[in-house]
Amino acid sequence: MAALTHHAQRLAHRRWRQLVWLSGDAVQCRALAKALWQAYAWQAPLWVGDENAPLSPLLSPRKARMRLGAEHQLVVLETHVTGFDPEALGALAGTVTAGGLLVLITPQPWGEAPDPDYARFADYPWHWSDLTCHYLARLARQLKTSTQIVRWHAGQALNLPRLPLCNADETESGDSDCLTADQAYAVKQLVGLKRRRPLVITADRGRGKSAALGIACARLLMKKAKRIVLTAPRLSSVESVFERVVALCPDGRRVGPGHFVLTQGSELIFLPPDRLTEQINAQQQGGDGSYLMVDEAAAIPAALLGQWLTVFPRIVFATTVHGYEGSGRGFALRFRATLDRLTPQWKALVLDAPIRWHRGDPLETVVNQLLLLKASLPIAQRQESIVATETIDRAWLAKDDTALEKLFGLLVQSHYRTSPNDLRQLLDGPGTALRMVEQQHEPQAILVTQEEGGFEAVLANQVARGERRPQGHLLAQSLATHAGSREALTARWRRVVRIATHPERRRQGLGQALLHDDMATAKQQGIALYGATFGAEASLLRFWLTLGFSPVRLGITREASTGEFAVMVAKALNTQGEAVLADLCARFQAALPSLLAFELKALPASVVVLLLEQMPSIRLSARDWQDIEDVATAHRDPVLARPALQALAREASRCALTEMQQQSLRQVAAWSLQNRALSNAHNDAVKALRLAVNNLIEPVK
Repeated sequence: MAALTHHAQRLAHRRWRQLVWLSGDAVQCRALAKALWQAYAWQAPLWVGDENAPLSPLLSPRKARMRLGAEHQLVVLETHVTGFDPEALGALAGTVTAGGLLVLITPQPWGEAPDPDYARFADYPWHWSDLTCHYLARLARQLKTSTQIVRWHAGQALNLPRLPLCNADETESGDSDCLTADQAYAVKQLVGLKRRRPLVITADRGRGKSAALGIACARLLMKKAKRIVLTAPRLSSVESVFERVVALCPDGRRVGPGHFVLTQGSELIFLPPDRLTEQINAQQQGGDGSYLMVDEAAAIPAALLGQWLTVFPRIVFATTVHGYEGSGRGFALRFRATLDRLTPQWKALVLDAPIRWHRGDPLETVVNQLLLLKASLPIAQRQESIVATETIDRAWLAKDDTALEKLFGLLVQSHYRTSPNDLRQLLDGPGTALRMVEQQHEPQAILVTQEEGGFEAVLANQVARGERRPQGHLLAQSLATHAGSREALTARWRRVVRIATHPERRRQGLGQALLHDDMATAKQQGIALYGATFGAEASLLRFWLTLGFSPVRLGITREASTGEFAVMVAKALNTQGEAVLADLCARFQAALPSLLAFELKALPASVVVLLLEQMPSIRLSARDWQDIEDVATAHRDPVLARPALQALAREASRCALTEMQQQSLRQVAAWSLQNRALSNAHNDAVKALRLAVNNLIEPVK
């Protein structure tokens, strides 16, 4: 034990940390970890495992994310009972301080069978013990060959790696509140934020991004800002921001979990994306002099960020580049077009220097490799006239680290919510299948699908009645539960989990080729329906509608972390699927008008128009046209002609419209179906509505 504590002291001199892989019998491993715990005066040690762990403080792996912002010199992560949780490793690694150890306890041998944590994605009727374990086998291979870890097999000699020479000291920050020059520069830029010049900050974990936001917020509140709005997918993500503000503003107090107020009245307030969007739509946020700080912006849809961009004159988008928070590596790329169009003077800033450890840290290197947190984007190839797709064998993929990294890098770059758990699902999820477009050994696009449905009628009925909730089957089960369709669960589905195209190869038909070939295969296999679920954003919905998919369900509440409503679309592949789809569409179309009037009043008008286009055509009567003409050219109260204006909006959605007429259609749809005024002033709102109605008469007639 003395050798390992001495090794930790040598790590401390270099301001590094290291992973200790302790494997073997559960009782022996626990005793050795306990002895290590007691052999040295570790700062804030933490044991993560099952409830029978011998020491405290004790934390369940599922709650590892709660330790964000905490600091531990020793972390013990047990897996014998609970299984290995990829996100727990990712989260806990960021809490280990310089000179610290993260002890990973696993069975020996490891990776030859799935473990209990696989129960999280063992969809009905699978049991976790029956799944493949390609993911764990890969981890075991990585650890066996790594030169960056301490290997400690119970009952055998300790294997300590050589440490290279100590790195040079990091540059002094020149700011008493900041720990690195990077952080000090970021704070300076944040405090000096200019109108219509957004700042985009990206950083690896542990670079002090959130602390920099907190320091800047404190200085702004004490000098010139009356209110700063802070948003992120979760309040826990910005706890360190509030901690810095509290520490630097002694004249203020925290009056709620997400609310800090200074004596003179300045305030920092946290709003989740859904509430922020609602308040923006109600004109309660934004305007001259307002500030918005968006943390973990990569986990929020770009369309929503663009909406906020038009409302707040001073805005910051900060995001983590790698890790369970969501990938930020593709964030600037995806969001760049919006920034260039709306605020071409935006500025990018990268935080590179780590705060809690020095560069070259062995623990960061190993965790990045194990969880593929720095998976590189494949090389874009030239466009070819014929696009060939192929299925991927997951057993092969798990053993080819180069191919796996490229595929996962493509997924990370193309999706705003990718986590270490997704890699395990990719390799071992039951019913999961992969198809890709590859050129010169470089994946250009990838499709990930999941099998769903096929339930027996009795179970499907119980699900629809709310009496059973089997694991998984997201789309089919949701349609049974919320739409009441038993047939949606008895039919077999293939659901699109992810579809990703190389950023430089988009709009070249690669995604369509993947979907076309996969639907053809699914049809041959007797799959009845093909479907997808995603955030209700107009351009994305238009993509699926263009491919012949039909909307079958809309979530009635915004997702708190994204601020979007979820939409489900489906396409029939055989006669059984056609019957189920017809019923689902009829249910959806019957419910849509009343949902728009109540639960979906905040659904973007651009999405509403696309949904109206899918509704059955109706013939406007002479009476309808008289009502429409009276609203447009006379003084008829529009409220008393609402049914005719609703019919006008439905028919106009099918017409070829100019850009101005499209805007008029969105206005009429929002007013007539969602009761959304076109202006705060009543007279102005009625005038704008009359003009919009008048613009639609000619194309519909």
